[in-house]
Amino acid sequence: MPSNETRYTNKVFMAGALPLLKVIATDVPSLNKKFKGVNAIYQVSAMADGVKEAVHMYVEDGVWTKVVQAPYEGDKKIDAELAFSSMEKMNAFMKGDMTKLPAFKIGNMKNFVLFMQVLLKMSSLLNMEEPSTDNDTNVLLCKLYFYLLSSGISALNKMGEPKISEWVKASPDRCYQWSVVDYPETTAYLRVKEGKSKAGRGAYPRAKPFFTMKFDTPKSALMILLDIGDMFDMTANSQLIMEGGPEFGVQIGDMMMHVGGYAK
Repeated sequence: MPSNETRYTNKVFMAGALPLLKVIATDVPSLNKKFKGVNAIYQVSAMADGVKEAVHMYVEDGVWTKVVQAPYEGDKKIDAELAFSSMEKMNAFMKGDMTKLPAFKIGNMKNFVLFMQVLLKMSSLLNMEEPSTDNDTNVLLCKLYFYLLSSGISALNKMGEPKISEWVKASPDRCYQWSVVDYPETTAYLRVKEGKSKAGRGAYPRAKPFFTMKFDTPKSALMILLDIGDMFDMTANSQLIMEGGPEFGVQIGDMMMHVGGYAK
């Protein structure tokens, strides 16, 4: 039986990291062009107490259209599935342990190879230890991290992860947002209200966010996201701009670090 920590870690990967495959396949030109005309169904799964937990993805005429947090139950053949025998093995693999390989279920070899190329690209991006010298890469990486953090916090809250669910339960209706000046495509948000949470991509549409963690450049954002920058110095230098009470910046920063802890 997986421990709670194992389940929480797995949820961060299922709900936070794996949906980023769609973003990468769409935003990286060298990958995007390879999917021209492709139709495919992809899945990553892990067994826990005899039950399959999974996320599956659709590619329709070259466009990644849907990411579904459930095992695929349709009539079509899955083109590629990474099937892990346990959550523990999937978590280890996602953290870089290449000795914990899944069973590779291949329905279409060409589409399987394409899927693996996207997965390896995600691994290389999320394992970067410092910002790139290429600004486009930094922009994409900011988007990935903002999406992962907002989705990861919300998913863990819905699972009842103690620290996060306690914070959300005590919160009135508030929206927290992450953004980079002049790069609106990186923006993501998290809405919390008395135990409920919702993650979203783009700017929060209904009202001005309660708190925004804004960065002057993608590189500055990554200095914080990769934990190699000093938050106080960067705030003093206007590299990190907290729009809202600083105490709430500390709170959302703590939640970010908490989610990141499961993924490391």
